[in-house]
Amino acid sequence: MATATKNLSVYDKTTIPNAKDLRFGIVVSEWNPKITEGLFEGAHSALIDCGAVVSNIQRLDVPGSFELTFGCKRLIEQRNLDVVIAIGSVIQGETKHFDFVCNATAKGIMDLNVTTNVPVIFCVLTDNTMQQALDRSGGKHGNKGAEAAIAAIKMAVLKDL
Repeated sequence: MATATKNLSVYDKTTIPNAKDLRFGIVVSEWNPKITEGLFEGAHSALIDCGAVVSNIQRLDVPGSFELTFGCKRLIEQRNLDVVIAIGSVIQGETKHFDFVCNATAKGIMDLNVTTNVPVIFCVLTDNTMQQALDRSGGKHGNKGAEAAIAAIKMAVLKDL
């Protein structure tokens, strides 16, 4: 397991550009709120820790992970943002619904990355169990939201090269 010995929340601020002048969008799925709110808190805290201004962080909630692509697209179209973070959680169930939602969400976010000039960061947990999701949204493996925030800062700076 890739995260077995890694804390997803650890980063070295000396290697990360200052985020004070960057504008962020965060789209959060309302499905599995215990997980997605944890991921949002991790992302938001890391952005602030790296210099982001609270008023430069725009949040939009959508019903589920499948709807993240549309939410990200609307933020890109309607707001002047440097980067968007898509936060969701899909947990394996007894049917193929998990596969369809995971594949469509990943493809939709990838499509935004190749068709717009605003990077979209994929912070969608696709876990087999609720415990795995809890471990990665502020539990024993740290917080994948913080990792997504660091990626967002780096990509926001990269897009202007």
